[in-house]
Amino acid sequence: MKSAMVEKEGFAALVLRLRSEGINDLDLLTAVEQTPRSLFVPPQYADQAYSSRSIPIECGAFMEGADLAVRLLAHLHVKPGQRVLEIGTGSGFMSAVLGRLSERVMSIDRYKTLVTAAQRRLDNLGLRNVVLRQADGSHGLTGEGTFDRILSTAAFPTMPRFFAEQLVSGGVLLAPLMTGEESCIIVRLTKTGSRFDREDLFEVPYLPLVPKMASFL
Repeated sequence: MKSAMVEKEGFAALVLRLRSEGINDLDLLTAVEQTPRSLFVPPQYADQAYSSRSIPIECGAFMEGADLAVRLLAHLHVKPGQRVLEIGTGSGFMSAVLGRLSERVMSIDRYKTLVTAAQRRLDNLGLRNVVLRQADGSHGLTGEGTFDRILSTAAFPTMPRFFAEQLVSGGVLLAPLMTGEESCIIVRLTKTGSRFDREDLFEVPYLPLVPKMASFL
């Protein structure tokens, strides 16, 4: 882990960039500050923990840049007392921030290696309201009831159907949707009764979702 001073400087620089984008939610920024990103990046990339660059992690996955991670969380509008489903645990950074903002987080990833490493980091931070599970995220997470918020960090080829049953009325889904072979955009769906309002937000560098659990990683 980087020194406290370097961590503090990295966070301060991030806050300045986020505020220039109009992101100044105090609860969100406090949750990010309480979740040192240097704990979640591979040691060789520690000096880039708060940069806007994507960072490679195990299993051929990557950790989104700090700016994008917080921007996504800002668009999700998580509130205290809510239940959140995250599809794509990755490093566990967003899982941890979501845990500080909500009542309970269920986070799934197809790679056991990523789930195990993320669990270790969450344990070190003392976060007990985040449950990690190795699972196929193609159909959300069945058998766990409904969620107030669903966030995916793997891109779907078409808008997924599971959210209709797994989102509460008033719930929000934030997910990347493929728009070409190598391009995708973040789509936000808000459920009102049986109706869904769609907003196309911005392009993101996410990889297509791979179905089924990984057997060897």
